[in-house]
Amino acid sequence: MKKILVANRGEIALRIMRSAKEMGIQTVAVFSEADRYAPHVLYADEAVCIGPPPSGQSYLVGSKMISVAQDLNVDGIHPGYGFLSENAEFADLVQQAGLKFIGPSSKAIALMGDKLSAKALVKEYGIPLVPGTDRAIEDVVEAKVIAKHIGFPILIKASAGGGGKGMRIVNQEEDFEAQMKLAVSEAISAFGNGAVFIEKYIASPRHIEIQVLADQHGKVVHLFERECSIQRRHQKVVEEAPSSVLTEELRLAMGACAINVAKSCDYEGAGTVEFLLDEKNEFYFLEMNTRLQVEHPVTEMITGVDLVKEQIRVACGEPLAFAQQDLTISGHAMEVRVYAEDACNHFLPDIGFLNAYRRPSGIGVRVDDGFEEGMEIPIHYDPMISKLITYGKDRDESIARMRRAISEYHVVGVQTTLPFGAFVMEHPAFVSGNFDTHFVDRYFKPETLRSASKEEKTIAAWFAAKLMMDKSNPSMRVNALEKSPWRKNRS
Repeated sequence: MKKILVANRGEIALRIMRSAKEMGIQTVAVFSEADRYAPHVLYADEAVCIGPPPSGQSYLVGSKMISVAQDLNVDGIHPGYGFLSENAEFADLVQQAGLKFIGPSSKAIALMGDKLSAKALVKEYGIPLVPGTDRAIEDVVEAKVIAKHIGFPILIKASAGGGGKGMRIVNQEEDFEAQMKLAVSEAISAFGNGAVFIEKYIASPRHIEIQVLADQHGKVVHLFERECSIQRRHQKVVEEAPSSVLTEELRLAMGACAINVAKSCDYEGAGTVEFLLDEKNEFYFLEMNTRLQVEHPVTEMITGVDLVKEQIRVACGEPLAFAQQDLTISGHAMEVRVYAEDACNHFLPDIGFLNAYRRPSGIGVRVDDGFEEGMEIPIHYDPMISKLITYGKDRDESIARMRRAISEYHVVGVQTTLPFGAFVMEHPAFVSGNFDTHFVDRYFKPETLRSASKEEKTIAAWFAAKLMMDKSNPSMRVNALEKSPWRKNRS
């Protein structure tokens, strides 16, 4: 493979391109009009504008991606995550166009993309499942009878769902009908599919996921687990590897199950099998994500494996160069997702300009981002600014480095989740490892962050003053960006 197109934007596009460059592979960036001067565009060997800012007119238009790839003699397309990464139709069209899709087959994406079909597949391999329905339910009366049989509390979930959309927890029978109607409505709005299913609600779960890699020759390995229990609105904000609660016996059992899930759909490439772990250390299959995960860096840090390079090698037909026994856990890694969100206001997006932007650095600190100082956080896309990752010889050192890195990470112009990340790293429940997916609801109070310390205010004031001095020539940054070369740019 000599040239790949990255069908994505921001930090993940840049992260993929860096691995490709190390492999001697040229890269093509695609960008919307909102991302014309984005770092991933400037970094790529070639860049092509594919439409207006709304993703429905740019990053979600697969035909544009394929057309650009064909025009520029691209060998393969890497979808990153989000956008078209789990779109089976797009994967199929890429292959029909004679290009390599750097990901699993369209069949595997389709099978695992529907939670009911995924459950049916893995059931044959003896994978433990949460008690619930094995088919979509549409009739509210029938669904209510089933819910009573399972026993409240129950969880209503969109079959085609993800990211907490189309999901409702129902604690008592009298609330069931209203919550089911809301779940169906949200599922239709988000996915164009109102199918829902019902399962037993696990009251105090931990969210554990296993990274898998599979080649085209039948070999599948797992790269251990990630702990993803710190969530807001059912979406992860802090991840770590390994988990602080898994015994070696439990790790082996979950890893074996994850491998069987991958085998059940003839999986190829990098994927993630997600499980719920209850207070009795019983685990249940949740879903499989048929793409690279946002939190993949923590796995890379503890294993030394570049997952993007492995994806590319698998897509080229190469066998995995290592076996399960060759993989070991070394050290501990943390990741805090830095969103342009106001944690004091229900984590709502806080869109604006990065008037000041200073990354942390030093031993054991990694920042995956796609922004530079002065850039705007667009309203059209996910508000994630970066992923802040730390690595240490053990969990304590990784946490200590994260605290230090957060204190050195300075952003002026938008509210971010950095103060929330600091709150998590300092909280006794997190430090002790005694927490679950209800951490935010149980421990976080917005007023904890509302009173910024005198030191924080002083730092913000210093950056603001420096910014005013730097703005003595407002056109300087735009002119510099316009002079940044790439080998080809189509508008």
